[in-house]
Amino acid sequence: MNRPQPVERMVEIIKKLPGVGPKMAERISYHILKMSENEVDRLINSIQKARETIKYCNICYNLSEHDPCLICADATREGDIICVVETPQDLIAVSKAKDYRGFYFVLGGALSPLDAIGPEDIRIDKLIKRLKSGSIKEVIVATDTDSKGEITAVYLAGIIKTLGIKATRLGYGLPVGGDIEYADEVTISRAIAGRTEM
Repeated sequence: MNRPQPVERMVEIIKKLPGVGPKMAERISYHILKMSENEVDRLINSIQKARETIKYCNICYNLSEHDPCLICADATREGDIICVVETPQDLIAVSKAKDYRGFYFVLGGALSPLDAIGPEDIRIDKLIKRLKSGSIKEVIVATDTDSKGEITAVYLAGIIKTLGIKATRLGYGLPVGGDIEYADEVTISRAIAGRTEM
């Protein structure tokens, strides 16, 4: 028996979400249909509210309700160090490590020659502009440890060094091929403490 057309459309949309396959999309769709009208309205309103109010910080490009974001507006942070991450989720993961009190920069992805993603497709030009305009002494490159993250890290290190700024990479503790956003606080704290110069 085929699914009703409205359910089919819902499944098709939901399975486009990262990490959601056809079976999971079907389960979520039927779960939403079982929810009360009030719960469905709250879900729809929360999505719409987030889309309307969340924007990119013009300094670090993190997602925020404020511009600049609360991190960039925090005068108590160390102003001479920036941690470069791929995504806002990575920033959240690193920010849970209480040891790090510097600023951040979100690239918006990683270099991937096989997928035709080059330096112009992520915010490398904006990072360079930020590094040239400030008193940054160190950049911690906290890209993922997969091949895309490593390519991005090596590329960034070359640029950062030509600007006379120290480039470091997160140290031990992060598994090779792993995503930073899934690492726990202790692992990230150890990785920051054990960072190495590139």
